[in-house]
Amino acid sequence: MSQEGYDKLIAELKHLESVERPKASAAIAEARDKGDLSENSEYDAAKEAQGHLEAKINQLKLAISEAKIVDTSRLSTNAVQILSKVEMTNLANKAKMSYTIVSESEANLREGKISITTPIAQGLLNHKVGDEVEIKIPRGTIKLRIDNITVG
Repeated sequence: MSQEGYDKLIAELKHLESVERPKASAAIAEARDKGDLSENSEYDAAKEAQGHLEAKINQLKLAISEAKIVDTSRLSTNAVQILSKVEMTNLANKAKMSYTIVSESEANLREGKISITTPIAQGLLNHKVGDEVEIKIPRGTIKLRIDNITVG
């Protein structure tokens, strides 16, 4: 994962723990003050929201503990790997496209960042500029030519 992606996870965790967790506790306390808990839907909803929040916090903590930050200065542009920005041409329709291959938690298609676990990323890994690769995707098979590899 990139340093930027790691920093975003840390910031999100801090926000959830310091802002959202106290809000959830306050919502539970407020609902509890409204009386009989057996028929208090606000209390049930607040407890459920707290459960989801705690699950998300635990998921983030796990992702952070397992994260490996990649030193981009040591990456090569000889072949496609994580954090590679790959420019390619779809040989069927000559469409040009560009994706940066990132960890699953950093993927954002609007920013041109695809997860290393996607079929396209998996099909591109370890290939070099000029290689033509056939990749099975849910809609069939696409044929791509790698035009350029840079460090994303």
